[in-house]
Amino acid sequence: MSTGAVIAIIAAAIVVVALVVVAARVGGRRRDERRREEAGELRQQAQSRSIQAESARASADEHAAESRRAQAEAEERAAQARQGQAAADRQAVEAERLSESARSYHDEARQTDPDASENGHDEALAMDRRSE
Repeated sequence: MSTGAVIAIIAAAIVVVALVVVAARVGGRRRDERRREEAGELRQQAQSRSIQAESARASADEHAAESRRAQAEAEERAAQARQGQAAADRQAVEAERLSESARSYHDEARQTDPDASENGHDEALAMDRRSE
């Protein structure tokens, strides 16, 4: 092999290596550009998801606040109901006390009245008829 042929082979090999290096760099740049585009799309999706998450969080906070308001209203109504029941219980106790007092007066009147029956049964029936 002549020196010229060896130089030509070496030059051709250098050109091939240079072409491979240039092709690899161009391919790397294209790959990097595709990856940048993909990263941009992923960032847009992440931003969209962040907005959705914030909206969902705001909605959840609003529902929680509404639930707390409803709970407070329910507790207030329950307290009012308890107060109403306590007033009704006091009135029932007072009514029972007045009934006892009335019975006592009826017993005393029956014992005082010479014309009243001895057992008070007739008088109790008459009182029941009046209360209906």
